Parts: sequence; C-alpha cells; structure tokens
Amino acid sequence: MSAYKFAIHGGAGTIEKHMLSPEQELAYLNGLQSALEKGKTILSNGGTALDAVEQAVILLENNPLFNAGKGSVFNHEGKHEMDAAIMDGKNLKAGAVTCISNIRNPIELARKVMDESEHVLLSGAGAESFAKMKNMNFESDTYFHDEYRFDQWQEIKNTNKTQLDHTEKKFGTVGAVALDIHGNLTAATSTGGMTNKRWGRIGDTPIIGAGTYANNQTCAISCTGHGEFYMRAVVAYDISCLMEYKRLSLKEACDLVVMQKLVAIGGEGGLIAIDKYGNLELPFNSAGMYRGWCDDANMETAIYSE
Repeated sequence: MSAYKFAIHGGAGTIEKHMLSPEQELAYLNGLQSALEKGKTILSNGGTALDAVEQAVILLENNPLFNAGKGSVFNHEGKHEMDAAIMDGKNLKAGAVTCISNIRNPIELARKVMDESEHVLLSGAGAESFAKMKNMNFESDTYFHDEYRFDQWQEIKNTNKTQLDHTEKKFGTVGAVALDIHGNLTAATSTGGMTNKRWGRIGDTPIIGAGTYANNQTCAISCTGHGEFYMRAVVAYDISCLMEYKRLSLKEACDLVVMQKLVAIGGEGGLIAIDKYGNLELPFNSAGMYRGWCDDANMETAIYSE
C-alpha cells in the first residue's frame, strides 16, 4: 500500500474526444493537474486528508472550466446556487451547504459547518449568515459570470428544461477523496448544479451518503452524476455498506452500484473512491469523466473512457 492516496474529479457524462479541441482538452487536464498537485503536496508532507481534499476542491472551484464556485451554471432566475459537502472518515463528522450564493468557495463554508457548528447541513440565507459570521469571502455576481455559462442559460431560460453543465448529458461537479499517512479517509464535493434549475432544487452533492461519504472502516466517495438518481440509490453510502456488511471489495462494490444498480434505474455518471487499504477506483458508466489520481510514486489525469 502507498503511504497516501489521492483522487479528484471534475464531472462525468457525455465527454467524447470529438467534443473538445486540443486546446480545451489541455486546459481541462492542466486544471486537474493543478488540483492534483495541491493535494499531493499536502499529503506528501504529512498533511491531513481533510486539508488535501479541501484545498484541491478550492482550486477546482476557482477554475471557471468546472461547474463549481466561479464556474457555476446559471439557475432559472439567472443566479448561481451552489452546494458543497465534506466528511471526515475518522469520526464521521460532516459539513454541507446548499442553495448558497456569492460565497467564493463553498467547500470552505462546508468545512466551517463541520468544524465550527453543531450542525451538518445549512441552506440558503441561513448558511450565508453563518458565512458572514465566520468572515468568509463573498464575491459579487460579476465574479461568477462566465460568458459560456451565460450562453448556455440563454438557450433554455424560457423553457422548463434543465441542463447538466455543457450538454444535457454532462454532469458538472468537482470532488476529491484522500487517504493520508495517518490512515484517515476524507471526501469533498462541490457543484453549481443544473443550468436553469428551479424551485431551490438540490442534488446529491450536499446530501451525506448520497453524493459524499467517508468512513475510515470502509472508504471515501465523491460522486458526479444525475443527482436525483444518486439520491434515490444512496450511492456513496451503499458502496460503504456493501463493503462493511457484505464484505465486498471496493472494486466489487463500485462495479455493483455504478455499473448495475444505477444503470438499472437510469442513472448516469461516475465517482471516485479510495478504501482504507489505499485501493483506488474511478468507475463511470458514461462516455467520460474528468479525473486524476496520485500516490507517492505516480500521478495521472484522464478524461475519456480508456
């Protein structure tokens, strides 16, 4: 087993080679590489898995290529509503936020909820009040305005359609999972949700056990996919349970959930997972998933199904 293990994702779905120019592909890979290197630096210097996943997700939130933080898509009202969650496998503590606006890094606020409140999930105006109390960084609407995202919204804003990031089949979420040298597992996930979403729609990302989960006895999971299906299947916790109660390996549990149980109900997407032994799985049932992984000897990034 490696001394540590780390993985990130930047969304899954219909991501095929003909859809990206060489310049776009390189930009995505560079974005993944930067986040991967941030986590690797922290872990290789004996830092915690919590810090590694948080700092890597912050970099992805700051990159407008990814649907989280600065790159978040527009909702039906032309605003940005963001969700994030983080979980500590050592003690099962977790923090999450949903339907928040103008907060520069939602994952930072999720960690504040975990570390500095008695709660797990805060929403909307209440979460923003908590953020102000904790002196979090807020940004104006113009900070989150990306012309490409705006054009996406313009195409469907007068309809009842929602759109999953770049296309109807691209699930925009970012996430990270880590095992540190102390044997602790953590997971973090952040998203801007669906383009043109309405009525305060919430996906799986901030729902502990659906899109985000970590337990030192089993695994750490961060999901990316059509959130309604991931919530219905309680994907992240199901993988942990299959390992704990049925004694499946991480690979067996991931394959069963992602390739069989999700597919059976129409769910598309993927996830990243690390178990307590340092085994790594990055399964997806879609055409591609922005992803990267590393340990003390290797570092790789990928986009397409290979």
